[in-house]
Amino acid sequence: MRAWMLPAGSDGFDKLYQEDLPTPEPGPGEVLIRLRAWSINYRDFAVAAGQYFGGALKAPAIPLSDGAGEVAAIGPGVTAVKEGDRVQGSFFTDWVEGPPRMGPALGDGMSPGMLAEYVVLPERAVVPMAQTLDFAQAACLPCAGVTAWNALYEGPRALVPGMKVLVLGTGGVSMLALQLARAGGCEVIATSSSDEKLERVRALGASHTLNYKTTADWGAHVAGQFGGVDKVVEVGGAGTAEQSMASLRTLGEVAFIGVLSPEGGPNPRSLMMTGGSLRGIFVGSVAMAKKLNAAIDTNRIEPLIGARFGFDQAKDAYAHAWGPESFAKTVIELD
Repeated sequence: MRAWMLPAGSDGFDKLYQEDLPTPEPGPGEVLIRLRAWSINYRDFAVAAGQYFGGALKAPAIPLSDGAGEVAAIGPGVTAVKEGDRVQGSFFTDWVEGPPRMGPALGDGMSPGMLAEYVVLPERAVVPMAQTLDFAQAACLPCAGVTAWNALYEGPRALVPGMKVLVLGTGGVSMLALQLARAGGCEVIATSSSDEKLERVRALGASHTLNYKTTADWGAHVAGQFGGVDKVVEVGGAGTAEQSMASLRTLGEVAFIGVLSPEGGPNPRSLMMTGGSLRGIFVGSVAMAKKLNAAIDTNRIEPLIGARFGFDQAKDAYAHAWGPESFAKTVIELD
């Protein structure tokens, strides 16, 4: 099979190289997936740069957590799926349901990576695709989609119709959160540094938009002009969290994903004024992925794909996803 690899000690996605590897075979309780599409997340750049948990790669590894395809073979004892089923992987292979159980994560340099023509996963980490999606759309969901679902609809402050949501930027998590919140009957406010991208976001259903370069104190602006929000999908991190907290209305929640702007020291004082809360989000479970897919089928949500690349163009896909033209999800498809 063809597979893209990162070398040991990789310090950037420019080190990607393609290699022919033996096609794996499923053992007891395992599933062999023939992958048809993949998507790139911000986390994948950290892995490639040697800045993910655990530091630089200790050995060559296949990258990416997100992929979708069809079951090519099953190992002894597998009952949940059969050959030919359309499936996607679960970001965490051991977190099936209940409280967070992080453990192995696809594409982290030690667990299986998805950017290959075939992958073997444990049965528990194989999720049936949403029936209304194609492979490219389904490949957008294992990391960004489940993260957005967890931020919006899990925890003690789950969205209900009529609530207000603030999404930061126009990346995969934020755009999927916009779609899910709108499907749930909620009003969405969005930020970006690009007026052109904000125009696209309004066309997708955002009620209000803010350019955070020209409205520097955007948190207070959201609270003052729009009455605050019930939920912030906080993808920035320490550098933006204080403004996100300032944007809350009474009993609002900042769903803290926080990887894009990790530096800074937010003062949580504003939470005292609203009774607000800060909840940590790190993707989610298999159970959340299944609920997300059911909601996508019910509401006919189509994940937004900003650009598509062929398998042999994986480096170009990374470069696009890293660059200023990136919008929503960047997808790699089988040639």
